[in-house]
Amino acid sequence: MNKLKLIALLLFFQVAILSAQEKFTLSGTISEASSNETLIGVNIIFSELQTGTVTNEYGFYSITIPEGTYAVLISYVGFKDIRTTITLDKDISKNFSLEETSETLDEVIIKENVEKLNIRKPQMSVNALTSATIKQIPVVLGEVDVIKSITLLPGVTNAGEGSSGFNVRGGAVDQNLILLDEATIYNSSHLFGFFSVFNPDAIKDLKLYKGGIPARYGGRVSSVLDIYQKEGNSKKFHANGGIGIVSSRLLLEGPLKKNKGSFLLGGRTSYAHLFLPLFDLDNVAYFYDLNTKLSYKINPNNNIYLSGYFGRDVFSISDSFENTYGNTVVNFRWNHLFSDKLFSNVSLIYSDYYYGLKLNLVEFNWNSGIQNLNVKYDFKHYLNDKFKLEYGLNSIYYKFNPGKIEPSTPTSGINEFKLIDKYAFENALYLDAEHQVTPKLALSYGLRYSSFLRLGQDELNTYTNDEAITFNEELQIYEKALPIGTESFKRSKTIKSFGNLEPRFSLAYQLNDVSSVKASYNRMSQYLHLLSNTSSPTPLDVWTPSGKYIKPQLLNQYAIGYFKSFNDDKYSIEVESFYKDIKNRIDYIDGADLIANNAIEQVILNGKARAYGLELLLRKNEGRLKGWLAYTLSKSEQQTPGRTTSELGINNGKWYKTGYDKTHDISLTASYELNKKWTFNSNFLFQTGQPTTYPNAQYLYNGITIPSYTGRNEFRLPNYHRLDISANYTPKPNKNKGWQSEWVFGVYNVYNRRNAASVSFGTNNETGVNEATRLSIFGIVPSISYNFKF
Repeated sequence: MNKLKLIALLLFFQVAILSAQEKFTLSGTISEASSNETLIGVNIIFSELQTGTVTNEYGFYSITIPEGTYAVLISYVGFKDIRTTITLDKDISKNFSLEETSETLDEVIIKENVEKLNIRKPQMSVNALTSATIKQIPVVLGEVDVIKSITLLPGVTNAGEGSSGFNVRGGAVDQNLILLDEATIYNSSHLFGFFSVFNPDAIKDLKLYKGGIPARYGGRVSSVLDIYQKEGNSKKFHANGGIGIVSSRLLLEGPLKKNKGSFLLGGRTSYAHLFLPLFDLDNVAYFYDLNTKLSYKINPNNNIYLSGYFGRDVFSISDSFENTYGNTVVNFRWNHLFSDKLFSNVSLIYSDYYYGLKLNLVEFNWNSGIQNLNVKYDFKHYLNDKFKLEYGLNSIYYKFNPGKIEPSTPTSGINEFKLIDKYAFENALYLDAEHQVTPKLALSYGLRYSSFLRLGQDELNTYTNDEAITFNEELQIYEKALPIGTESFKRSKTIKSFGNLEPRFSLAYQLNDVSSVKASYNRMSQYLHLLSNTSSPTPLDVWTPSGKYIKPQLLNQYAIGYFKSFNDDKYSIEVESFYKDIKNRIDYIDGADLIANNAIEQVILNGKARAYGLELLLRKNEGRLKGWLAYTLSKSEQQTPGRTTSELGINNGKWYKTGYDKTHDISLTASYELNKKWTFNSNFLFQTGQPTTYPNAQYLYNGITIPSYTGRNEFRLPNYHRLDISANYTPKPNKNKGWQSEWVFGVYNVYNRRNAASVSFGTNNETGVNEATRLSIFGIVPSISYNFKF
């Protein structure tokens, strides 16, 4: 009885304490004053409590703290701070509008980790760029490029000169998940890699996750590039655009209903091909794309969005060849606020990548692609100022079209041929927690469960012992196995299923007000594979799902880092070290044919990969001179051993450098404001040459010269380096209304470095001597463009 009394007494005191420390919730939306555009990542700071929160992807925030009167700081780069006092004696819903600062160059180059609050956050290996910063970076032909901008960050390298692909921490191009308003983009390039598909005028927020990836993301094992489009101005009509040497762009936005609904419509097109007839070239090469978004606020608790992207590239040579490819995505989203602590978002997403080829000389057409329908339901639960939950689910249905050949004329000698379509179903559940354990220790931990079902198809080869590849011990080479039969499955049947638990964990320990150490671990699964034997993506690359003969890729990544800011955040330094290993990374047997192959399992072997390195990012965030220095020291390797002791594997079973291994990667980016009219920008890049395989000998066989090659990727192309500069001239910098304009003058590759895209070997017909020939894409390229808005 005495024990029961004691327990009752303890419960009484606990209830009394909780009542004395009653908590209330402050929530709302933060937007830009001039347009009502919601802002992502705005800091809401309660310095007295040493706590705070940030707005989510839709500008919503929520924080629950003890009753009282507090000074609140609302802070976001490029905007004027709001300092106010709030008395919390009940739950309060309060929206804020931020005004842009008069000095547009005050937009800090990289906004992640700028505020001291972010020193405490367990999020690491994440970089963000503002649209304004991206537009200041000099690029080829003066065309602003999102992908090339992120390659200036540590741990990120380009996939080659003139390529829109990118590699993150020694990973392949297909291991990056690229999202535009939550929709998957399968090919991020225009004109075979010279430009990216993202219109910088339409972009609101960009984040690149290199490690410590939250559990809400899945499906790739290297990185996540998450891009959100603007919603549009719901107060007044606004337009901006630009005219350049090879392309132009225009973006229109305005209210559907003032302060409630808005539209955004942006388009780009290139026209360099119009000048080709001047050089007697009967060729065509151009692209066009369209970004659109409709937003409507039904009531304070419900918002809907309809966004889309459509892009196409057209390339042809005379009348003999025509190539068309591009992405189409559509996304409908519904935001619902269940309470001031529970935010939800439902998304219905359609994504389609198409590749078409017309070969008039041989009179046939080819088309291939991948389509998917994705349903997502995500929740953000703001339990209190110390604990936040994110959870949700998503299901993706895939249809893969590996290729179809059709005769283009009645007289064509080509018979119609269709590679067998493939189907799959990917599902995931996730739970993420962000936990402020003590004033110095913050944790983020979560778990994702993913499953993948390879659905039935019309025909699937069967092989002896389920081995689609055999090893010829006499010739010491791999060969295609002969099928012993085929089997067919109904679409509702499952050929092969996979399931994986993907834990995520990260922590931040604050050493003092200006420095912290962070560590993270994440495990991820990737069920889709890009069939490509090039280091840079091409439109002809085909995606294929995991199944009976191809296993999903599995990643473990570990990272640790040190972060510090100096002189009130004028300077900052970030140092990170990472290690990751990947199981089931596919590679190809020598002589593999990937195009129009109905049995791709006959040329694929499963191997493993690893990458490790050190990253350094030193930034200057304020003053007339701003910029950053990024350095990465890393190694990326792959191994494909034999399946038995009698097999050689690839490269004799030894580790070999991947095609995207870059030992040293240095980039220096700077912006100098001379005055309000003139700003000068520059960037310098240096990268270790790309690994490649060279012949080391040759021999004659029946009068035919046959080259003998070294081990895979034992050599490298020459080191890559270049310097780019640009100048921005604003004729009337103080003009804030009406027509506003800007001139951008640039020089890409100032000292005309002829960087090698590849090196080929052949015999000089005149001398009979073997020669190596370097292929370079760009030398020095001047540019000029005119930007405007009204």
